[in-house]
Amino acid sequence: MPRNFAAFRTTVGKALLGLALGTTIALSSLTALINPTPAHAQSTARTAFVHLFEWKWTDVAKECEDFLGPKGFAAVQVSPPNEHNWVATGDGAPYPWWMRYQPVSYSLDTSRSGTRAQFIDMVNRCNAKGVAIYVDAVINHMSGGTGGTSSAANAWSYHSYPRVPFGANDFHNPVCGITNYNNAANVQNCELSGLQDLNTDSNYVRGKISDYLVDLVNIGVKGFRVDAAKHISPIDLGAIVDNVNSRVVNKPYWFLEVIGAPGEAVQPDQYFGLNGNLMNITDFAYGPKLHDKFAGAGKLADLQTFGPTWGIMASNRAVAFTDNHDKQRGHGGGGNYLTYHYGATYDLANVFMLAWPYGNPALMSSYAFNKVTDFDTSFGPPYNTGGSTKGPWDGGVTQPACFSQTVGGWVCEHRFRPIANMVGFRNTTINNFFISNWWSNGNNQIAFGRGNLGFVAINKEGATLSRTFATSLPAGRYCDVISGDFNATAGTCAGDVYTVDASGNVALTVEAFKAVALHANAKLATTLSPKVNVSFKVQNADPSGSQTVVVVGNIAELGAWNVCNGVRLSADAGAHSGMVSLPVSTAVQFKYAKYTSCATPTWEAGTNRALTTPASGTASTCGVFGSTAACPTTTTGSATVTFNVTASTVMGQSIAVVGSVSQLGAWSPAAAIAMNVVPGTGNGQSNQWRASVALPANATIEYKYIKKGSNGDVIWESGANRIVNTPIAGQTTTLTETWK
Repeated sequence: MPRNFAAFRTTVGKALLGLALGTTIALSSLTALINPTPAHAQSTARTAFVHLFEWKWTDVAKECEDFLGPKGFAAVQVSPPNEHNWVATGDGAPYPWWMRYQPVSYSLDTSRSGTRAQFIDMVNRCNAKGVAIYVDAVINHMSGGTGGTSSAANAWSYHSYPRVPFGANDFHNPVCGITNYNNAANVQNCELSGLQDLNTDSNYVRGKISDYLVDLVNIGVKGFRVDAAKHISPIDLGAIVDNVNSRVVNKPYWFLEVIGAPGEAVQPDQYFGLNGNLMNITDFAYGPKLHDKFAGAGKLADLQTFGPTWGIMASNRAVAFTDNHDKQRGHGGGGNYLTYHYGATYDLANVFMLAWPYGNPALMSSYAFNKVTDFDTSFGPPYNTGGSTKGPWDGGVTQPACFSQTVGGWVCEHRFRPIANMVGFRNTTINNFFISNWWSNGNNQIAFGRGNLGFVAINKEGATLSRTFATSLPAGRYCDVISGDFNATAGTCAGDVYTVDASGNVALTVEAFKAVALHANAKLATTLSPKVNVSFKVQNADPSGSQTVVVVGNIAELGAWNVCNGVRLSADAGAHSGMVSLPVSTAVQFKYAKYTSCATPTWEAGTNRALTTPASGTASTCGVFGSTAACPTTTTGSATVTFNVTASTVMGQSIAVVGSVSQLGAWSPAAAIAMNVVPGTGNGQSNQWRASVALPANATIEYKYIKKGSNGDVIWESGANRIVNTPIAGQTTTLTETWK
């Protein structure tokens, strides 16, 4: 919501504190909390998103690729992307942030964050990394004042916006200012701080707004935060939402800014029924509750019953936040909110928000600010001469210019390790939407679990917390993702490692004003035994139609000379091949065999074959069945096959294609070809996944699709193997299929 005039801040300074507390609920009833609405339709059940406040499109795209995608963020809320009023000085401050909330048109050609082409590129690049874009949609009003020049250097004047176009009849008449928040008509039909209030009763106005939002969805935008939604009647806003939803294939995620102070005429629940009764609302009562417990007179032990009975929304309605761009600056109603100025306390509050099963968490990422004067609170983002934004990724740097707390620098709270790594904790535990193993010292040290998927301990006291906790985690070694990053690829932890015993107990040491967080997707191997992938290929095995070809050897990975436990090899362009992970630097003996029943195999003749695995990298071996002859080399050329499959996935899953040739992993899930989500194809938890692979030309190849979980689980699709007949060398073919 625009916050450009001090008078507005005084008018709406209604305290959100003092909301009546409901009856205390028992811990067991927390299991009945309703899961939040998924933050957007994508392949994993992510719900935590971040507001990259005033970031440029090019920087958002880079951040999606380098940080947000790998960390598991659901989405980025971006600043309003449309053409806006250009204000060089506001409240005495240079290039105030609130100019973005003064629309001049719905064109994306030029805003403070960049051009339409840059916006589209950002959406595509973020979607490719599984990070949705949520647009801050300013649709209640146009700019304030009597005229000026826009971010695209276009002129506009009072009640005249030729690039939409809007004229005098498209605004509420007679013109009035908001003076009475106990009168819904005054709130929804009059001007907010002199901003020209659109007549959203009008079908024409609704249509223009809808056209703008539909354009964004068609570009690939996945959601909208509707700014100043309380200033649009539910009837008008519902009509706009329904119009947009009816015109697009992939319905966006909607959430509304509705500040409902006690006693006011307009309240959040008046909007719940919109969007097919799925509407989410930013919960302005949430932040003050956390402030009270983390920085006020309350204590963390009280949070055992934290939920709707505290006077906050039902979980499935709420967008929860510790702070946002308004509340950081003391705008938009009363109440105390935590910000990065609170230091470690702010980190701990966000750790709690991301660990606790409630709502869709919205994280804030700021540039440095003060809030003493109107000059301070209006101050715009870091800028170059002339007012262009100086982004954190400017200058081709290898790391963004973050973590400054001096005005004129970027803070980037979303990159604070305790916050960033708790997004992964949130994603891992989302299916266990309940609390287990609650513990507190009765004051400001607490711990709780999320069933068998996670456990967190928070210490907001000056002394170290050291004790053994009962958890529901399976036995194993876990990385504390607060103290260091977990490298899933290498299976290593840069922080502290804790061992959960067979009874679920773990001894934790939590330093003063720190936290410890363990979760199932940051679990280390009990013993680390590095391995390398080795490809086995045998020619002239000539199995009968019912026979299986295997490689069997003297180590467990090759069956320990038990043919029934050998590694099955798949038909591979006239030969049979497969890939298996073997211990590094190990002398291995092996042989090939074939059988109809593994109890009565046919072994190849001759002595055992031998190889020594390398210390790193990969290895391959090829032999002729029953012979010491070298494998004949034949070149048949290759053809490109593009695999497309539509499949539904859950949190942490991805799709891969695996098949009978080495290029498709030789039926080894570990060597399967990873597929990527095709941007814009999402529908609920279903997406189209794609991979292009060079395969032997003019060959018959069998394959299947598999789902791979982040914990190593593999799910094969049902039914018989699929078959593709590849084209001649140099040609391409495309397969479009559905998971079975």
